[in-house]
Order: sequence, then C-alpha cells, then structure tokens
Amino acid sequence: MSGFRSLSSGLRALQPEAFGADPSGERLARIRRSPHYKDGVFVNPGGSARTRPSGSALDFAKVFLDKEQRPRRAPVGTVPVHATTLADLAKPPATGLRVTWMGHSSVLAEIDGQRVLFDPVWGERCSPFPFAGPKRLHPVPLPLAALGPVDVVVISHDHYDHLDLPTIKALAGTDTLFAVPLGVGAHLEHWGVSADRLRELDWHEETKVGGLTLTATPARHFCGRGLRNTQHTLWASWVVAGAEHRIYHSGDTGYFDGFKEIGAAHGPFDATMIQIGAFSEFWPDIHMTPEEGMRAHLDLQGGPGGVMLPIHWATFNLATHAWTDPGEGTLAAGRGAGARVALPRPGEPFEPAAETVPGEPWWRGAARAPVDGWQSLDDAEVRAKADTESDVSRGATEDGEAPEAVVAG
Repeated sequence: MSGFRSLSSGLRALQPEAFGADPSGERLARIRRSPHYKDGVFVNPGGSARTRPSGSALDFAKVFLDKEQRPRRAPVGTVPVHATTLADLAKPPATGLRVTWMGHSSVLAEIDGQRVLFDPVWGERCSPFPFAGPKRLHPVPLPLAALGPVDVVVISHDHYDHLDLPTIKALAGTDTLFAVPLGVGAHLEHWGVSADRLRELDWHEETKVGGLTLTATPARHFCGRGLRNTQHTLWASWVVAGAEHRIYHSGDTGYFDGFKEIGAAHGPFDATMIQIGAFSEFWPDIHMTPEEGMRAHLDLQGGPGGVMLPIHWATFNLATHAWTDPGEGTLAAGRGAGARVALPRPGEPFEPAAETVPGEPWWRGAARAPVDGWQSLDDAEVRAKADTESDVSRGATEDGEAPEAVVAG
C-alpha cells in the first residue's frame, strides 16, 4: 500500500498549481451536509444538467471545422479598450453606483461606498498552462495594481475563465476579502489566501462586508479544474445589496425558472450582469443565448427595469459562434424587449442611474461584417429574437472540457 501512496503523491506533485486543491476536512463535511449535494455531487436547480456536448462528435466537428465560420470567431482588428479607465475611476460615482466591465465576466462595481470585484481574470490565458489555451483578444483596461483597494472579491465558480490563478495570487497580497461558493475556498487557501479572509457560502446563504449584504444564489452550471470533474465545488450567481442599491451577477448559467424566484426575493436591481456568450445548441443547459439572457434579466426585474450589462464575451475565444454574436444578439433582444442595455467598451465605466449609458455596437469596427450586413440601428421593426449569423451552426466550450478540443477554455 505504501508504494501506491507514494505513486499517488508523486502524481499530485506533477499537477499544475492552477488545478488548485480538492475540499477536505471540515470543508468537505460541510459540503456533504448541503441540501444541494446528493449522491456525491452538487446538483443543479431542477435536477441534472448536461455538462457535456449533446449530439454526435461528427455533428460538432462539422461545425467546429467549418471554413467559413471559423474565421468569424475572433476579431480582425484591434478591440477598442477604454483609454481613460484609471482617471475615470479616480472620481467617486455621482449616483452612488458605478459599474466597470473589464472584459469577459470581470466587473468592478462601486456600490454605496464599497468596491466589489466580480470574477477577476487579469491573466493572459484562461488555462492551467501559461503556454496553451485561450488567449486574450484585448489587453486588460488597466493593471490590477492600479485598480486600487477592493473590499471584496466575488467568485462565481472555479472554471479558469472565472477563477484565475495569477490574479488570485496577486490579490492574496492585499487586504481584500473573498466571497466564494461552497468548496471553492480550498483552491484559494492552496494559493495563499488565509482562511479568515474567506466567506464561503452555499446557495441562499449571505455574508456582510461593510455596509453590503452578499448572497449566493442558484445558477445552472457545473465546476471543475483538474483532469476529472468531481462536482465537489459549488457554482453560484450573486446578489450584492447596499443601503441604496442592488446589483446581480449571473456567473455562468443556463436559463432556468429560478431567476424569477431570485428577483422576487432580492430584486429589483439597479443593474444585472448577465452571461450571454459561449452559448451553444450542443451545450444548452449551462450557458444562455442573448435572448435567454434578456429573458433572465426580465425575470429578475419583473419587467424591463434597471440596466442589463452583457458579460462573458469579447475577451476570449471560447465558442464556435461568431465573435460578434453575443453583442449583436443582446442589442436585438434588448430593443425587442424595450429594455435598457449597457454596451460599454472594456474598461468603460457607467452609472446605471445616469441619463444615458453606453449603447453603441463598438465591436463592429473590429469584426468581419455578416454576409447579410449588420442589423440596422434605426429599424423600429427589430426582431425580439436574437437571430445571429451562426444560430444554425454554433457550439461552445468550458474550461478544458470538450467540445473545444483545441484551446481548452
């Protein structure tokens, strides 16, 4: 038996540090007591969700290798990044709430005097390896050290494009607290974050940070960083409520009825940050299309109130849909629903209560135009359904799992 233990220990020593650590001890005992943990795994609202591609490998290969669609998955020009992020953030928000999308799902929210940083990814690749995996399509709007003090970092789940080793290690040297779903704290402790700075929550649990209340709310997704997915860490969306403002961050999720329940319990929100990228007909349970993202926003708000910020797009090539599809789809879905949508460039701060929010389709200047041209910005007869150029042939990936066999994102 000692020989087997030595072999196992040796294999663990060869694993990349970015794999993190599995929960153990009291953390694992707490996981096993969770009402959302059954038969050895965390389960999604409403039961199981497909976390592997549906359909045949041949069907996916046809989509993935399509010579006409593949070039559209990345920008052709320089992605415009807001040039004055640092100077803009030096001024306090006039309304008490300011939101800055840093790209993908990374968002800085300045809310009622506190600073909350969601899913910060400042690394060059969302991968366990520095030499392979999806690489940034645009630079970060400002260095992490220039961001200034952050009161709490909020993590939605442990996939590489949401939980980034170099970013967490840099933040571990600050005084910030970390709010994470149940089990994710094992990774952070492994990377140098002390246990007393962790707030580790199950769904529907809350914690206080300054004058804010942070609540972990359900999402429909999955977890995993290593060679096997043990489903021993939870995934979550998050509600942050201050004395005057409320915001919501979806993390990664498929559409489900729970958005209405979250909205009824915690909303309405001044701003929702909703995942609308890396959607797929091969992977429909764990990522939303822009149309579904808009539906989630309306469910959360009880109607077309507040501002929706689309997230989880533009920064990494994690899907077989066109790079522009999430933006174009959200633009169409928002206009069709009569909802207020913010479309900032990466690093462009906005205040949801301001008279206007960024709304121009900035991505078009860095993209190949669709064969039938861009949707008109003046056409009053916009379809509510976000039909985009690759609706028929789209696919997605997540964190090293199939179907994206090439870039492991």
